[in-house]
Amino acid sequence: MNHVFRIICVITLLATKPGFSQQTYFNVPSSDIVDKHKFAIQQQFNIESSYHSATTINYGLGNNVEVGVNLYNLIYDPDQRQLSRNDSSTQMPFGPLVLFNAQKAFPISEQLEIGFGTQLGFNLSQRHQTRFVSYGYGQLAGSFKKQRYKWSLGGYVGNQPYLGEGRAYGFQGGFDAGVFEKLHLLGDWISGQHVQGQLVVGIEYYVTKQLPIALGWQRTNVDGSQSAVIQLTYSPN
Repeated sequence: MNHVFRIICVITLLATKPGFSQQTYFNVPSSDIVDKHKFAIQQQFNIESSYHSATTINYGLGNNVEVGVNLYNLIYDPDQRQLSRNDSSTQMPFGPLVLFNAQKAFPISEQLEIGFGTQLGFNLSQRHQTRFVSYGYGQLAGSFKKQRYKWSLGGYVGNQPYLGEGRAYGFQGGFDAGVFEKLHLLGDWISGQHVQGQLVVGIEYYVTKQLPIALGWQRTNVDGSQSAVIQLTYSPN
């Protein structure tokens, strides 16, 4: 892979000014940075033959910087009535994963920013040694009509334990369209013929300004498998 592309992916990330905030559209990190000394929490469930959970807690450090922790790729198998664990197969992403994340944004104008983000951590394992997992991304984004409409476009690079088998780099993008004050259309896409390469579209309803609930439909690039997505977010912004 072109080394310049690797560097760009890791050192550039989108962030627009906070309005109605969220931590991801669905799978692609959004542009919003948590305010200084505030916490944001997001919980996502994917429902198919098994149940997938991803939990994120972020904390704002100020100066357009946030850090956080994730419990990611937690899977419950209803047939076996137990949590699934992958710590050996390279075809699928490892899991469960404990990740530490960080984002930094650099404003260009009132409507445009760039920045960087990363997730680094390890898998929880009982039978084998834990493995280092990583995912870095860079995006450019804009907003218009007083931030009712937002978009992002950029690239990512990760390792196999995080992504699963397939090319370890690609493109990602997302949008948030505030068609009404409390009802938004959301969507994002991650390229690649690995398990994390997915398209998601859906709607989000703001119960309050800090508490949106999103429902979505997800399709995986590699095999066309589909799932329902439920996403709950608390953001202080």
